[in-house]
Amino acid sequence: MEIKRIGSQPSGQGPAEWFTGTVRIDPLFQPVPPARTAAASVTFEPGARTAWHTHPLGQTIIVTSGCGWAQLEGGPVEEIRPGDVVWFPPGVRHWHGATATTAMTHTAIHELLDGKAVDWLEPVSEEQYRR
Repeated sequence: MEIKRIGSQPSGQGPAEWFTGTVRIDPLFQPVPPARTAAASVTFEPGARTAWHTHPLGQTIIVTSGCGWAQLEGGPVEEIRPGDVVWFPPGVRHWHGATATTAMTHTAIHELLDGKAVDWLEPVSEEQYRR
């Protein structure tokens, strides 16, 4: 058994290449082989969001506080709230983040394929974000 105590893993700022706005990433766990699942708690300040990205094996997010938006490329921007569980299929371009006026935190869960969990693409434009 391994217990990761709160505060034992440092928070990090979301890199500007992957996020717009202020984003904090709190690691929860990394895979211990043969497992390949990892998770983090990600907090987006109002207006903050991911860049467009894909996951080779998909991603699940569970909204834990606030209010956010998520979108699959070509689909509508969807509002997401605490308790919502969102599945992004493998290889599908998408983004997620806070609304323009409300922060949002979610738990992000994904699997690594050959050591890789995400392919980062271009930023979400203001026009795409503003719905």
